[in-house]
Amino acid sequence: MANEKILVVDDDVNICELLRLYLEKEGYTVSIVNDGESAVKSFGEIQPDLMLLDIMLPEVDGFELLEYIKPLCIPVIFITAKGSVNDRVRGLRMGAEDYMLKPFEPEELLARVENILRRTRKARTHFVFGA
Repeated sequence: MANEKILVVDDDVNICELLRLYLEKEGYTVSIVNDGESAVKSFGEIQPDLMLLDIMLPEVDGFELLEYIKPLCIPVIFITAKGSVNDRVRGLRMGAEDYMLKPFEPEELLARVENILRRTRKARTHFVFGA
């Protein structure tokens, strides 16, 4: 059921275009911004269902951005070259749904995106009984 909106926040234009190609091919609507400050400004208009987020960004880094958007309950997958155990643990403990290292296989990322969206879609479903 791909019609969800995905916001890609990465300063690497090539990775952004690769992600756009793979995700749009699967039916997702993809928006791209290249720095944390632009991401903050775009949340209201984009209202993404999922964010793919790099850590090393100009202006506002990915860790700061995750702190900022926590109240919005947007699931986040970090996609980054920062591969130390401390960085991975920090990102997951901060609330990221997943953490992938660059370079990555697009098919694996797609599976992770589908899994997270399937899980969060279920969490947003409301049932009313006896109305």
